[in-house]
Amino acid sequence: MPIIKSAKKALRGSERKRVFNIRRKRVMKDAVKEVTKLIEAKGKKEAEAKLSEVYKAIDKAAKRGIIKKNNASRKKSRLAGAINKIGA
Repeated sequence: MPIIKSAKKALRGSERKRVFNIRRKRVMKDAVKEVTKLIEAKGKKEAEAKLSEVYKAIDKAAKRGIIKKNNASRKKSRLAGAINKIGA
């Protein structure tokens, strides 16, 4: 545990940020899972409709540093590719 006053403040701040980061990561993961389930159920129209929500969640996570930029690009690319594969 921190002893110095500024370290105690930093700990409180990091705890608050941690809560926000966990929440944003959970929203992103839930959105990705939802689209993945739609892809598995062959619901191309529904998956395409949800894709913009997933992109938004992924981009927000990347913007805040929860995931890296290339990781976000890879996730979006793989989802889009999986949806395109349904039609083929």
